[in-house]
Amino acid sequence: MGTVDDLLTDLDPADRVSIARIYDIAREEVPEAEQGLGYGMPALLYRGKPLLSVMRAKKHIGVYPFSPASVTAVADAVGGVPLTSVDKGTIRYQPEEPLPDDIVRALVISRKNEIDG
Repeated sequence: MGTVDDLLTDLDPADRVSIARIYDIAREEVPEAEQGLGYGMPALLYRGKPLLSVMRAKKHIGVYPFSPASVTAVADAVGGVPLTSVDKGTIRYQPEEPLPDDIVRALVISRKNEIDG
């Protein structure tokens, strides 16, 4: 797999808009994040560690902050978003019911703080 930009180029337009929005929010919150790979997935890296990956799966879009603790930090808020589910290290949603910006920001900030230690 290539970079985040490569991933976005190859997506269906509706998915591209949804996924790019999350990456854009992450870059606003962590402007020093760089493109790379996290566990083989295109991701944003912060201080050399995976910050966030967003990928299209067959039945959903998955948001991977590489941190069960960061998912737990926003789980209650995510529970109020239709067609969304939370698992140990993943948030799944449908493009027609995107994650609200404030949840994405909280997720990214939680992961950044975890990396900062």
